[in-house]
Amino acid sequence: MSDRAAITETVTGLIQPFNKKGVTLTDATTFAGDLEWDSLTVMDFVAAIEDEFDIIITMNMQAEIENIGQLIDAVEKLKG
Repeated sequence: MSDRAAITETVTGLIQPFNKKGVTLTDATTFAGDLEWDSLTVMDFVAAIEDEFDIIITMNMQAEIENIGQLIDAVEKLKG
């Protein structure tokens, strides 16, 4: 399994408890639009991602991440 595939599997697993609407998850799934997350949910989810991968996602990075694919790319780069 590639790094990206492993990260994707972990990220989608972490999204599931927050996926109240049962949205089908793809790289293009947006957090605000498709999943309808508010800022508190985003903060909780970011904390879960940071803990799981032992990384820090800065506020500037968070502002640029709008969908699952972008998040996976960011995690991949931070794990570097």
